[in-house]
Amino acid sequence: MERPNFLFIMTDTQATNMVGCYSGKPLNTQNIDALAQAGIRFNSAYTCAPVCTPARAGLFTGIYSNQSGPWTNNVAPGKNISTMGRYFKDAGYKTCFIGKWHLDGHDYFGTGVCPPEWDEEYWFDGANYLSELTEKEIGLWRNGLNSVEDLRDNGIDKSFTWAHRISHRAIDFLAQPQREDEPFLMVISYDEPHHPFTCPIEYLEKYEDFHYDLGERAHDTLEDKPLHHRLWSEAMPSPVGADGQYHHPLYFACNDFVDDEIGRVVSALTPAQRENTWVIYTSDHGEMMGAHKLISKGAAMYDDITRIPLIFVPPAGQQSPRQVDTPVSHSDVLPTLMALAGIEKPAILPGESLFDVQADRGVMVEFNRYEIEHDSFGGFIPVRGWVTDRYKFVLNLFTTDELYDRHNDINEMHNLIDHPDFTGIRDGLHDQLMDYMDKIRDPFRSYQWSCRPWRKDAKPRWMGAFRPRPEDGYSPIVRDYDTGMPTQGVKVEEKKQKF
Repeated sequence: MERPNFLFIMTDTQATNMVGCYSGKPLNTQNIDALAQAGIRFNSAYTCAPVCTPARAGLFTGIYSNQSGPWTNNVAPGKNISTMGRYFKDAGYKTCFIGKWHLDGHDYFGTGVCPPEWDEEYWFDGANYLSELTEKEIGLWRNGLNSVEDLRDNGIDKSFTWAHRISHRAIDFLAQPQREDEPFLMVISYDEPHHPFTCPIEYLEKYEDFHYDLGERAHDTLEDKPLHHRLWSEAMPSPVGADGQYHHPLYFACNDFVDDEIGRVVSALTPAQRENTWVIYTSDHGEMMGAHKLISKGAAMYDDITRIPLIFVPPAGQQSPRQVDTPVSHSDVLPTLMALAGIEKPAILPGESLFDVQADRGVMVEFNRYEIEHDSFGGFIPVRGWVTDRYKFVLNLFTTDELYDRHNDINEMHNLIDHPDFTGIRDGLHDQLMDYMDKIRDPFRSYQWSCRPWRKDAKPRWMGAFRPRPEDGYSPIVRDYDTGMPTQGVKVEEKKQKF
């Protein structure tokens, strides 16, 4: 049987609130909306972490950043952690990654050096893009194109942008003759609509007078919310006034622009490729946009930054379009791709195929720290969220916890953590999250997570028995600490050593 191809497209800072088919807003995301109409739209998909590098770690390694290593921006995964590219390259796929990586531990732009699991010819991270610009152009890109006048005066068009150059490389990859003879996994990672919001002038002109109505989320007093939400709001004041309208023409223009770039690449699939290619679209996280009086992203579990679009479009004619409301996670994406490609999933991956998930499941979202270089956004603020079909339960280790009814309070205005009518539900969700943190060996777990002020009968979870690291098919065998021998039940000769 012919193995399928995968065209994996992702954006940056584009939650469901910025996509028309999810939000119902006039955001001109027709190309993404068309993917949703043709494919499987997941309505309760959650990032592993609402900040760039940890989110990408969860997506491209299939392992939460607390386990894989990048628990904050600009920290790389451990050397014993494999990525999507490695699994697929070793399975005989042509693997290609074009665009923002932000997973090499260097900085926002990257090193410009292609990891061995991806095709060096097409690698094009931020450092590669910068190398094509003059110093003047770099200055313009990062902090000089903030108005229609700036774009006009500097003659900025599509060809200047990182997004357009990413698309060019993707289209070239698809056009190569050998694409018809070998299976491929191509990842296209756009920086847009992330800051600095660079796009052609005609897009910005459309949004000069556009205002996004946040509804009641603009008027959250934060009185029953965690202290760090109030401190965040005070340190970074929301630009949203009493009218509840968010005005940011550059952001919305870039959101529109990247949708058109996505359309360019999807349209470049040949008829033969379309017959055997899964098209996947998602984003790493969202932007608060002034909802709950917060901006940017950080130590919060609100849907504005954690609920991300996720669409799987099957090869032409293979499955009927549908929507899935069951909570799913970015940690499920790699296992899903592996299942579709016939690649065995190693034990180390906690997720499961999106097409096998049970309706009563929960998914975890984590936050630990925003960035390693400085203490912006409050420094170390460990948070764990647990999302089920009906509820969202949030543990804020250093401050007030949260509980929201996802059906009756979709804007997450009313914190039910101390409400007497929800005690049993709250405690049950707490147990589920504690069990999951134990299951995945979350290294930040400690007895404080289980001993919360609202749960008087809680017993501290202390030290458990030795458990070896789950197998990934690559790493050396874990040896028992006490005996120095390979973990019981694993034979050395049966293990394929690749390090």
